[in-house]
Amino acid sequence: MQITFLGTSSGVPTRSRNVSSVALRLPQRAELWLFDCGEGTQHQLLRSELKSSQLSRIFITHMHGDHIFGLMGLLASCGLAGNVERIDIYGPPGLNEYLQSALRYSHTHFSYPIKVHAIRPGLIYEDDEFTVTCNSLHHRITTFGYRVAEKDRPGRFDIEKAKAMGIPPGRVYGQLKRGETVTLPDGRVFNGADFSGPTEIGRKIAYCTDTIYSDNAVELAQDADVLIHEATFSHQDAEMAFQRLHSTSTMAAQTALAAGAHRLIMTHFSPRYAPGNGIELKDLLQEARAIFPKTDMAYDFMTYEVPRRREAELAFEY
Repeated sequence: MQITFLGTSSGVPTRSRNVSSVALRLPQRAELWLFDCGEGTQHQLLRSELKSSQLSRIFITHMHGDHIFGLMGLLASCGLAGNVERIDIYGPPGLNEYLQSALRYSHTHFSYPIKVHAIRPGLIYEDDEFTVTCNSLHHRITTFGYRVAEKDRPGRFDIEKAKAMGIPPGRVYGQLKRGETVTLPDGRVFNGADFSGPTEIGRKIAYCTDTIYSDNAVELAQDADVLIHEATFSHQDAEMAFQRLHSTSTMAAQTALAAGAHRLIMTHFSPRYAPGNGIELKDLLQEARAIFPKTDMAYDFMTYEVPRRREAELAFEY
């Protein structure tokens, strides 16, 4: 699971930061999921190593322009390229109407099927490997945060141990790998659990923007390997954050701390903190780390490989 930040500015793009979009690459299944799609997202995709042909799902948090203005352009380009099989889009009520209006007035026709899912809090997607849930956040309009959870997997099957016990290879290995109890023709009984390593804990990612501090965001981020959370304002501009229902760097850190998240990556920064101004982005990072030390600050095209829990714990111990 690899996260790529395609846009990390709030409201408007800057010379170094585009508006909101985060990509989640699932290499094991050659899929790409997108969270928000601000203006210019398709250009950011072209500048990255990601393949738009792998795009299969788009999750929209809310209907503000800096999160959806790139959606029609990206979808139209994917259609002209002819390399996308199907895209499912998840978002708040009004999203389908917005897309249908844009299609009608621009005389655009998609050459591949698109399904728009109007979401409500709870489970919105599940397959053999992943679940995606959403919950309401606290912003000026209807807004949702998302949680992607990879399902736990059985530990690796110890083939050498099975061979050493004189268990013949074949169908029996498959049964033991699934954790079943097997009786061999000679009467010996083996439990599959005795041949498997520790369960591989599924990775968890939470994406929360736009919102002021929210208990629902804490719930989405419970025990997350990575929490991606907006930090539009500095703690020193908290009054402005309350007025506009956006988070400060300290609110993002408090969310990560309360949720027991393992890492916080902040994004969605106000352009007011450009280098040379009285408060700079490095100050926001310092504010957050004072509360939650394992905090990073996203920048456009930053990638983060989400480690498995066992690997992550070893890395922190080192």
